[in-house]
Amino acid sequence: MSRGLKVLSKLKSKAVSSLNLKNKSQNITVKAILKNVPSHLAQPPYAMNGIVPPSPLQAEVKTSSEIKCMKEACAVARKVLNTARDFVKVGVSTEEIDQIVHDAAIERGVYPSPLNYKGFPKSVCTSVNDVVCHGIPDTDTILKDGDIINVDVSVYLKGFHGDLSETFLVGNVDDGGKRLVSVTKDCLYAAINVCKHNERFSLIGKTISDIAKRNGFHVVPNFIGHGIGRYFHGPPDIFHFENENLDRMKSGMTFTIEPIITEGFPDFVILDDGWTCVSCDGSRSAQFEHTILITDNGAEILTVDNTTGCQTLLQYNTKNSGGN
Repeated sequence: MSRGLKVLSKLKSKAVSSLNLKNKSQNITVKAILKNVPSHLAQPPYAMNGIVPPSPLQAEVKTSSEIKCMKEACAVARKVLNTARDFVKVGVSTEEIDQIVHDAAIERGVYPSPLNYKGFPKSVCTSVNDVVCHGIPDTDTILKDGDIINVDVSVYLKGFHGDLSETFLVGNVDDGGKRLVSVTKDCLYAAINVCKHNERFSLIGKTISDIAKRNGFHVVPNFIGHGIGRYFHGPPDIFHFENENLDRMKSGMTFTIEPIITEGFPDFVILDDGWTCVSCDGSRSAQFEHTILITDNGAEILTVDNTTGCQTLLQYNTKNSGGN
């Protein structure tokens, strides 16, 4: 029996299934320990009490000065993730990855955005294999040869958040795992490639769904991309599945695209820590995320990796998105 099924049968009413996830919108009041956060460091409004203020009712169209701040926050977020990437290897615990991310953020003068967000107790999310998302780092989860792990980094700088994640291969991953990770990355870049001023948001979900379906995978529909800026999560909502949203992108909007693709069924349970989402059938999932800026001519990836010769948006060709 998979971990998800065991949890589902054990927790019963405590577990929150994907069917009633919408009801889980209140702040979680678990108190996080703000370890080694210097008092002079700018902190988001929820840092001390875990209570997140309301986000705007409509998507922000940012000014040039706000866009500059977003670019700075996103650039630092990328550097922090790259630091964590270099430590992902067999034998490392997810608790150690959390410490690395926390220290890397503090050293760069930024606050790790997940820390105490609605009570989240750590500075990063680490989701291994059948953990769909929002995995809480701990000392018991030791990376093994063949694992895949998503590391989700967000930082807060000068009043703005930057957010990105990647799924990494640990040691010798089987061909199925490699293909899952490759297709998920294809889904993200193909979706970014269709973004531009006045384009419908629904095209993002259609693009991702088409690629996932063509490769025999499923989109986990319950977790969405989001507007980001002075608020961590807010409008616009970015659905990664086929939908009929008629709203359109506008130049100056910043938001994340972060599809979760699974090799099994998209059903999951949330563990009694209130955060960790685990697949019911034990199947693996992968996720990639960028924060992007809509421009008159397309989209700019604010969390782009300039250190590894990563594909830029203009180089990416959706015809290549087959995951092979």
